[in-house]
Amino acid sequence: MELRHLRYFVVLAEELHFGRAARRLAISQPPLSVAIRQLEDSVGAQLFERSSKAVRLTPAGQALQASALSLLQAAQEAATEARQVAQGAAGRLRIGFVGSMLYRGLPQALVRFQAAHPAVRVTLTELNSAEQMAELLHDRLDIGFAHTHRVPAELDCRLLVSEPFVACLPAGHRLARKRAVAVGQLKDEPFVLFSRSASPDYHARILSVCADAGFYPEVRMQVRHWLAVVSLVSQGMGVALVPDAMRHCALPGAVFRPLAGSGRQSEAYGVWQAASRNVLVPRLLEELAAHPDRAGRAASD
Repeated sequence: MELRHLRYFVVLAEELHFGRAARRLAISQPPLSVAIRQLEDSVGAQLFERSSKAVRLTPAGQALQASALSLLQAAQEAATEARQVAQGAAGRLRIGFVGSMLYRGLPQALVRFQAAHPAVRVTLTELNSAEQMAELLHDRLDIGFAHTHRVPAELDCRLLVSEPFVACLPAGHRLARKRAVAVGQLKDEPFVLFSRSASPDYHARILSVCADAGFYPEVRMQVRHWLAVVSLVSQGMGVALVPDAMRHCALPGAVFRPLAGSGRQSEAYGVWQAASRNVLVPRLLEELAAHPDRAGRAASD
């Protein structure tokens, strides 16, 4: 049974006249007669009673008519949906992200993206960088926003944000009133640090900032999320070096001061499958690049 046969059947069932049906279908009458016979052979039942004076649906034809209309409509809807997905007008976008992206323009970009693509289903999952790589490789994410550019060969990445680290201090800290803080001034302070297991690159980068200043930090606490880092600092549990974007989290009790003399940067990358054909991935990346928002320290700047 072919969709073409069903379409011919539906038109003939409406016209009950081979000549008129053929004209509507823009074909000649013989191919229409052949197609109807082929459909009857496929169904195993006579669908029309034919005489020199009239064409009428048989009970079997009447039973098929409603189902044929539903099948044709479903086929049209499936074709439309497939076309919309291919064009990026519909479909889904599964996003993984590290917490700092909440302060680097991702929410604003998603609001604009969703307004431009209202039929696209967007899902968000907060994951560390390593978890995102695994999810991307298993095709459980379409795009991730991670702290690292060291990705498996099956993945591509693009630098989205590059910004300085800043000192995160308790509000009552002796250095909190300084306009800028030298990293060396934190030498004897207890540190709250991003966990090595959650993001090896960030962990190593912060240690390198301290090493450049001539010391290895006394790490008292390691956590998996930037908000946890800032929260612990705000409660007087230590000091931290965090991406500049985290100053926008506005947690009371924490203050942020620029680092004097440190050139190392905090970076965020978009990561996706190199073989991906999801047109929504480059569109979201373009949205982030076109409107860097507060992370106006975007890589292109």
